[in-house]
Amino acid sequence: MNAPAARFEVLVPPPADGSTQARLGRLTVGHGVIDTPQFMPVGTNATVKALHPDDLDEVGASIILANTYHLYLRPGHERIERLGGLHRFMGWDRPILTDSGGFQVVSLGELRVVDDDGVTFRSHIDGSLHRFTPEHAIDVQQALGSDVALAFDQPVRPGSSSRAAVAEATDRTHRWAERSIAAHTRTDQAIFGIVQGGLEADLRADSTRFIASLPFDGICLGGLAGDETADERNAALDVSVPILRDDPRVRYLMGLGSPLDMLEAVHRGVDLFDSVLPARVARTGQVWVPEGRLNLRNQRFLDDADPIQDGCPCLACRRFSRAYLAHLFRARELLAYRLATCHNLTFTLDFMARIRSALRAGTFPGLLPDLRSRAGRISAGEAAVQSA
Repeated sequence: MNAPAARFEVLVPPPADGSTQARLGRLTVGHGVIDTPQFMPVGTNATVKALHPDDLDEVGASIILANTYHLYLRPGHERIERLGGLHRFMGWDRPILTDSGGFQVVSLGELRVVDDDGVTFRSHIDGSLHRFTPEHAIDVQQALGSDVALAFDQPVRPGSSSRAAVAEATDRTHRWAERSIAAHTRTDQAIFGIVQGGLEADLRADSTRFIASLPFDGICLGGLAGDETADERNAALDVSVPILRDDPRVRYLMGLGSPLDMLEAVHRGVDLFDSVLPARVARTGQVWVPEGRLNLRNQRFLDDADPIQDGCPCLACRRFSRAYLAHLFRARELLAYRLATCHNLTFTLDFMARIRSALRAGTFPGLLPDLRSRAGRISAGEAAVQSA
């Protein structure tokens, strides 16, 4: 019998006193082991923008996310398959998770039409039409050869969608989940299902139960990290996670990337995260530190000889000053994007490592105030506004 394509172990369960639902775990897939809680940098086009794979090793990344829809458009999944698969193509020999194209159902809202069978997209590159069904989304991911594929789903904006729209999208997601499982035949690739339900507690609960009833290798908590508030997101997690209390599979909250928001989700029992946020804001000159954030485009840093953050082991902080990065951003030198991105990902992944250390030591509940302070008080909503 073949070994499972993904195996998740809970190494330290939540304490019996209920002070937290956070847990320490380990997810094993074909290309390696991911210690959880963990953050996945996003490599949309088979690259984390501005970084070499060696940079990803240095910042501490153990798994990255690649974008199925974008790689399907360019350079094409069949080409990547002919060239030996996504790992070889991008020179990354550690785990890769691919999304299904479902996120583009939201992000490309003006360029797509949804029906019960699938989604027709108009390419943002050349205007050509492309049809995504659950079967096609799975075929593309199997050709890419990622360690983890995701079922095709229909997310909606949680904070601004009507109950009727959420219900329709959730029902469709359930039908597409079953079709995704039926289409998935690659035994060396795991497949995760995606919970929807928006901010409607009953729909979120029903969706959690339905997705958990199917033979997925992991459970994604989708339809969040959008236009909802942090309190609304946390309330949605407080609906889903108790339902999954005895479920042995890994839990993945899609699209969340600010340290403070991830900390609160870990506290509620989430294991995996991904987001473009740390890298995206880095390219605007914003770097994260325990006190909050620094905008290196501000004039006050032009004569600042200090590193971005004392004691930080990243490529930028070991060798360069804030003044140098401030100069690079003003000169529009490409090195600025690399150095700032290395710092923000190091900050983020080091933060997750601190969480894991606290869970391993059994001190996480008591350290929550310190960890909240360490997170730099940057929430997803605040960071999104700052990066606009």
